[in-house]
Amino acid sequence: MRINVLQHTPNEGPGSIKTWANMHNDEFYVYHPETFGVLPTADETDLLVILGGPMSPNDNLDWIKQECNLISELLKAHKPIFGACFGAQQIAKTLGYKISDAPHKEVGWAPVYLQSNTIPDIPENLTALHWHEQMFEVPQEAELLFSSDLVKNQGFLLGENVIGLQFHFEPEEDNVREIAVNDHSYPDDHNDLNQTAAEIIEHGVPKENKDVMFKLLDFITKRLK
Repeated sequence: MRINVLQHTPNEGPGSIKTWANMHNDEFYVYHPETFGVLPTADETDLLVILGGPMSPNDNLDWIKQECNLISELLKAHKPIFGACFGAQQIAKTLGYKISDAPHKEVGWAPVYLQSNTIPDIPENLTALHWHEQMFEVPQEAELLFSSDLVKNQGFLLGENVIGLQFHFEPEEDNVREIAVNDHSYPDDHNDLNQTAAEIIEHGVPKENKDVMFKLLDFITKRLK
C-alpha cells in the first residue's frame, strides 16, 4: 500500500500513523504542499492522510484548493482517507460543508466520547489532544463519530473508508513536545481548556490512543481483524 501524507506545518507530523505504516511495510510518502506546492495524484494514492495546521480551509490559497480537488477524486474512487484537525475540515469543505469558528477554543487534553458503534472495539471515553478553534459541519452523508464536552462535532465517519477527527490521536510523546514547544503561545490565548504548553507536555499521551489510531486506520483500509 502507498500511503501519501499531506503535512502542513513542521511541528505536526504523522506520529503513530508512520509506526502503523512501518508495521505493515507500506510505502510512506510525506508531502509539504504549502512549502513546495507538490501533491500526489489520486492514481498513486492508496491511503491519503491529511494532517493538521494553523491555516483554515476557508483561506483563499491555491494549494488548499488543489488539496480539495485531490480529496474529491479520492472520494469518487472510494479510496480511504484519514484527516486530523485541518485535514478533517478539508474533507468536510470538499463535500460542501461549512468550516466555522467553534463555540470554544480547545487547546490541550480533554475527553472525547464515542457516538457510533460502527467501528468495533473503540472505548466509549478517550482523552485526546485538542489544538483548534474552528470546527467542521458534519456531512449529512456521514455519521457523528466523536464529541467533546465543549464541541459536539469532533469526528465523523463517511461510509467505511473516510474518517475525519477534529482532535489528535496520532501524536506520540515526542510529537506532543514538538507541537507544544513550537506553538507554545497558542494555548495561552482564550483557551477554554485552561492548559499551558508545559502542562500539555507534562500530561503525557494515554497509551490507548495509539491502539485506537491503529484501529481507525485498520477499519478504513479493511485491515480490521
